[in-house]
Amino acid sequence: MTHVSVRRGLLYVSIAATAWGTGGAAGALLYRAGGLGPVAVSFWRFAAGAMMLLLASHLFGRGRGSALGRITPDRLSGLGRTVITGVAMAVYQTAYFAAIAESGLAVATVVTIGATPVFVAAGARLLLRERLGAAGLGSVAIALIGLVMLTLDDGSATFSVPGVCWALVSAAGYAGVTLLNRASAGEPYSTAMGGFVVGGLCLLPVALAQGLLPESDPLSSSAIIVYLGAIPTALAYGLFFTGLATVRATTAAVISLVEPVGAALIGVFVLDERLTPQAVAGAVLLLFAVALLALSEKKGARPSA
Repeated sequence: MTHVSVRRGLLYVSIAATAWGTGGAAGALLYRAGGLGPVAVSFWRFAAGAMMLLLASHLFGRGRGSALGRITPDRLSGLGRTVITGVAMAVYQTAYFAAIAESGLAVATVVTIGATPVFVAAGARLLLRERLGAAGLGSVAIALIGLVMLTLDDGSATFSVPGVCWALVSAAGYAGVTLLNRASAGEPYSTAMGGFVVGGLCLLPVALAQGLLPESDPLSSSAIIVYLGAIPTALAYGLFFTGLATVRATTAAVISLVEPVGAALIGVFVLDERLTPQAVAGAVLLLFAVALLALSEKKGARPSA
């Protein structure tokens, strides 16, 4: 198990959330360059992420010799955690794409990302005995208001019951991964690699049905897949699971809300998009709430959580 300080754990989760913010843009470029469907993109993301971590484990000698040996309760527990993590990853990825298909990107993003810290906070209180207090709950509320202002700034929201339901399923899957790996943290990069393998196998049948190989521009598609697997997948999930060793589950979930802020900034500086004053105010509110909760985590964290 990797031991980190609370300060470093907060940094790792923040970097992970920032890296995730680039994943949407990379996925959109892959749709455009290779003509792949969303589930196929998720499959390649998991496959490339697993390959990156496997390569890193050989280069840096992480986990050498751990694959063989006696079967112990700890190893069985770790295997079970990895399998559940991978299945949950596949579920929340697929459910998120289904929510987008039913309700559009804006509503799917708000409901999925917004519901996640609520689910995590409830689960952390019931299962992990983590308490946020009034300041923490206020930070969560401010963050959700900022998320809505940032994401629904054009007034074009299209709500549908199936879309909202799929988004809630996605949020529940992500919350489950967060709570599980906060409750019983193992070696983070091994957990991430195993989760990618299991998740990729779950997505493979649907990806094959959609079309697994890029239809055009294989060189650009391959470069995007490498980036998608390396930064917003292998690096981000490894850091996120490492940070969960010391950062409260709800705090990690709220910090993850900066993902749409990063995506918005990429849209402005890379894709020449423009943010409305409402969206800017929402981003500021969201970042303020994240900073407030991070300060609270550093001041009030205890080794025994």
